Amino acid sequence: MASQVQITFDAVGPRALARFWCDVLGYVEQPPPPGFDTWEAALTAFGIDQSDPDRACAIVDPDGAGPRVFFLKVPEGKTAKNRVHLDVHVEPSNLHPRAAELVALGATNVAEFDEPEGHWITMLDPEGNEFCLH
Repeated sequence: MASQVQITFDAVGPRALARFWCDVLGYVEQPPPPGFDTWEAALTAFGIDQSDPDRACAIVDPDGAGPRVFFLKVPEGKTAKNRVHLDVHVEPSNLHPRAAELVALGATNVAEFDEPEGHWITMLDPEGNEFCLH
């Protein structure tokens, strides 16, 4: 049986970064657990410190197909190139318009590549994490 995977991002601002990635991936913020109307109620019941409301945030595929993505606040900023990055598929005819949409949301367009392996645009999310549109 295969293992489930969660993708975790260290972040300076988890909620803002989660909103950006919701737009990129078509995800939604993970709803609170069954039996709770809000995350605040769930965290209170679980005895989890809520002094920092931007401590963490999770997003999920509304269709349940993709992995959960978790954003966790860390004190330090990003200092080096990612060793792992996300490749986000878009239709070839929508590559440039989608890149422009993501730039408007806070991404940075780094470079475009047309190689034998494929055609893609390397971008940075608002906190500097690399990803590719292909």
